[in-house]
Amino acid sequence: MFLAGSVSAGVLTVGPDYKRPTNSLPSDYKATELGSWKEGQPLENAPKGNWWEVFQDAELNHLETLALESNQELKAAIARVSQARATARVARADLLPTLTLAPSYERQRYSPNQNPSFGPITANTFSVPLDLSYEIDIWGRVRRGFESARAEAQASLADYYNVLLTLQADVAQNYFALRALDAENSTVTATVDLRKEQVQLVRSRFEGGIGNDLDVARAQTELATTEADAASLAQQRAQLENALAVLVGANPSRFHLVALTNSNWNPQPPAIPAGLPSSLLERRPDVAQAERQLAAANARIGVAKAAFFPVVSLTASGGYLSGDIQTLFNWESRVWSIGPSISLPIFAGGRNRANYKRSQAAFEESVARYRQQVLVAFGDVENSLAGIHFVAEQSAAQQRAVANSRRAADLAAERYRSGIVSYLEVVDANREALSAERGNAQLAGQRLNITVQLIKALGGGWHEQSLIASH
Repeated sequence: MFLAGSVSAGVLTVGPDYKRPTNSLPSDYKATELGSWKEGQPLENAPKGNWWEVFQDAELNHLETLALESNQELKAAIARVSQARATARVARADLLPTLTLAPSYERQRYSPNQNPSFGPITANTFSVPLDLSYEIDIWGRVRRGFESARAEAQASLADYYNVLLTLQADVAQNYFALRALDAENSTVTATVDLRKEQVQLVRSRFEGGIGNDLDVARAQTELATTEADAASLAQQRAQLENALAVLVGANPSRFHLVALTNSNWNPQPPAIPAGLPSSLLERRPDVAQAERQLAAANARIGVAKAAFFPVVSLTASGGYLSGDIQTLFNWESRVWSIGPSISLPIFAGGRNRANYKRSQAAFEESVARYRQQVLVAFGDVENSLAGIHFVAEQSAAQQRAVANSRRAADLAAERYRSGIVSYLEVVDANREALSAERGNAQLAGQRLNITVQLIKALGGGWHEQSLIASH
């Protein structure tokens, strides 16, 4: 069982050769007009471009640029990639001989009382040895170790792209959430001014003997409640602004985004192209990271299996040795030695077998994690597609609610001025109008954020060239 592996150029490499596991895939999206699934091949390095530019927002473009330049988490991820690549180079160095030059000088006095006795002699020893050591990788232990380290480096690179994509998506989602709050706050602020006018109207009617004190109290309550809502929205905006500052690597104390004053902010998200191919999913860096970690775990099985076999090493040394510096480099002062060594594991208390079993179990864990990540990727795409579809319907209904609630509020105000209805109807109509308008602003932000979620779920944006190439 221990000889399973591959043979190349007369050299045996123990351990299983890596093969990416297959997955049970659905044949189509639930939204069938968007294309069909297929088995993904990790392509996390595929160019994604500046996908956020599809939203055509200059401020967002500026924030994304700042984040790429200054985000500290991204810099840490770059450093982790450098570490992993250096580790892979260390593992690759084991494939080559080690050559060491270790010159030395020693002055030693011999005791005349030692056995055998050389008399009271003081001697110098000058040495310039060149030592070579090389493990003959008969069973592929070193090669499997390098395979594992290389796959880990590739996984680290995929992790960097995952951090990058998450950062870009977080910047966009926080920005759109902040702009939705701006629109919502603009509506609430305008409502505060309206509430103040209504308080004056109700108070003047009461002072004129038309209204009553209850209407004044209701108007003042509505004004205070709306002012409290405005303060709450201002707090949420400040928190989002500070979060954006951290994402773009700026000091929150000095970071400021000018608020929008348009309460009718309702940008339309970019349209999803028909026939969106599932091949875009291949660019998800988290899937690629899980797949590379799986490859590393597979290679570590070979490393563990090689521990059952002898380790054959070649050592050699050559140089000059003399008691006098003047004759150190004479031809007669040369010394050398060469010889192989074999280390054969005979008894290790079951350590090697346990380590081999552990490596196999770790590989099975990596297989499960990879397949789970693929399922998560499918779920993310389906959730985003469903969100885009149903939130669009909800937004259309909400806009009709806004129009009707505004009309109802205007009619209630006119009927109150005419003395037909009580002020309670005005209060109810205004509450419904404010709620509808705030909901409309929230849905506008949600539609943009769900589109960002879809882009992230697919590992980046889509371009016409990629769509044409996929068909």
